[in-house]
Amino acid sequence: MQRYFVDTPYQVQESYQATKEMYHHMVHVMRMKVGSQVYLAFSDQQVIMAQISEITSDTLTLVEVAKEEQAKELPVHITIASGYPKGDKLEWIVQKATELGMAELIGFPAASSVVKWNDKKLAKKQERLEKIAQEAAEQSHRQVVPKIELLERFADLLKRAAEYDHIVIAYEESAKQGEDSQLVKVFQQLAPNEKLLAIFGPEGGITPTEIEQFKQLGGKCCGLGPRILRTETAPLYLLASSSFFFELINQEK
Repeated sequence: MQRYFVDTPYQVQESYQATKEMYHHMVHVMRMKVGSQVYLAFSDQQVIMAQISEITSDTLTLVEVAKEEQAKELPVHITIASGYPKGDKLEWIVQKATELGMAELIGFPAASSVVKWNDKKLAKKQERLEKIAQEAAEQSHRQVVPKIELLERFADLLKRAAEYDHIVIAYEESAKQGEDSQLVKVFQQLAPNEKLLAIFGPEGGITPTEIEQFKQLGGKCCGLGPRILRTETAPLYLLASSSFFFELINQEK
C-alpha cells in the first residue's frame, strides 16, 4: 500500500485533503479511485490508513480507516556523518541507510574528500538526497523521513557533534588491530531516545588529526568487524548491527 508523508502533526479530523503533490501522484501516477487506500504518515510519527472518499478535478479527500500500531523506527536516534565520497555513493548511502532506520545524514568535507562542492552544488545535491530519502522512506514504510544536511566546513560538524549523547568513529585501524567490542559497548550504553553520531570517512579514510578532534568531544574509535569496508558499506553495517541489537535481540528479553 502506498505511503505518503504529511508535514503536519496528526489530528483527528473528519477528513484529510491531499496536497497538490499527493493529488498528482495518487490520481495521475497511481491511477487511484474512490475507495483506494493509502497510509498517511504525519510529522509526529503517527500513521493512519486512509481511504479516498472523493476526487474532483483538483482535490482529493480521504477519511481515516485505522491507525498503524506497529512501531517502525529504531528506539535510538542514529545520525550518519559521511565524509563526502566520490561519484553517486552518497545517494546510495542515503537510500539504503533510510531503509535501515537512519534518523539523519550529515555530509561533511573531510580532509581526504576528493570532491569539492560550492554552495550552489551543495543545495542542489541536498535537494536530490532529500527526494531519495523520501522515496526510500515510503518504500520501506518508515514513519519519518530522515533529515539531510550537507555541511560546507569540517568545523560545522564539530559544532553539531556537541548535540549528541554518544559519538563513534568508524576507524579501519581499529579493525586491523582486532578491536571488536567498542561498538557493542556503545550500544549497551544507549538509552531509548538517546542520540548517536556515527562518523565515517570518505575513500581515503579519516586522518589522525580528525580522529583526535572527535576524541576531544568524547568520540570513541571502533572497528566494524575484521574486514575493511568501503565508505558506502560501513554505515550500512552499523545500522544493520543496531537493528539486530535493539530490535531483534531486545525483543527476546
